[in-house]
Amino acid sequence: MSTKRTLFFIIALTILMAIFTVGMVQAATGDTSPTNPGGADSSLPWWAWPLILLIVTFVMGILAVLGGVGGAVLYTPIIGGFFPFGMDFVRGAGLFVALAGSLAAGPGLLKKGLADLRLAMPVALIASTTAVVGAMVGLALSDSVINTAMGIAILAIVVIMFLAKKSEYPDVQTADKLSSILRISGVYHEPSSNKNIDWRIHRTIPGLILFVGIGFMAGMFGLGAGWANVPVLNLVMGAPLKVSVATSKFLLATTDTSAAWMYLNAGAVIPMIVVPSIIGIMLGSLVGVKILARSKPSAVRAVVLTMLVFAGVRALLKGTGIWK
Repeated sequence: MSTKRTLFFIIALTILMAIFTVGMVQAATGDTSPTNPGGADSSLPWWAWPLILLIVTFVMGILAVLGGVGGAVLYTPIIGGFFPFGMDFVRGAGLFVALAGSLAAGPGLLKKGLADLRLAMPVALIASTTAVVGAMVGLALSDSVINTAMGIAILAIVVIMFLAKKSEYPDVQTADKLSSILRISGVYHEPSSNKNIDWRIHRTIPGLILFVGIGFMAGMFGLGAGWANVPVLNLVMGAPLKVSVATSKFLLATTDTSAAWMYLNAGAVIPMIVVPSIIGIMLGSLVGVKILARSKPSAVRAVVLTMLVFAGVRALLKGTGIWK
């Protein structure tokens, strides 16, 4: 799939999802004001919201694989901002959404040689441990604080990625000692250029230290943290962008599991929200894996930046009370 066709496909899906979500919520609540979407009162029957969630999350699943972000980075700010659900329930569902998307896409990414187990396992061990602590903190903080901090963090990542020069194929001349001991390296085939890409990583220790904070934020925000995994794997540790995206998607399965149990234990997981969301994300992820394998790295980078800007701005505006 060419870069132009991929970008057109992503833009079209994003616009359709936005129009559908806002339109359905306004029709359900009888409120056409953009300052109060998703009010508590709804004229729709109870089964309509799960159906809307199924359709919206299907599109999210496709976009999430292309951006390597477990789906919750889109799910939490969009569903929390436009649907009449409490934020604790949205964050709890968001972790299960990210987990489901990772489990659906993981086998396909491993089979295609894009996700790397040796790269994912040390990172997953650290992030999953700190995610438990983050979940405990997130459940104790107010929604406004969580949304504001989440928006700032995501937009900061966008700036870092935008300023990076050579992110599709980082130039790592020599692997560091720790990555050599762990044998973190590999080769994958790039269909867009019909070449085999030989890759290795460096700055392994600083990268692992950063994942301490990433795991904490994953649990606190209920995002899954794919939005932070990709920049650290790609820009700090030097893994190619496609490998970073695919490995990020894969390791979300371990990180999110730890934090998700904290929300489940606190009673912040409702099946009527979680079940249709998981089904939609899993089906969309299966479609997204096929698109990712044939899309060019530059197109994937554009998808990552676009999704993160949208999610970050929405969360920040909601947290500061500008757009509730």
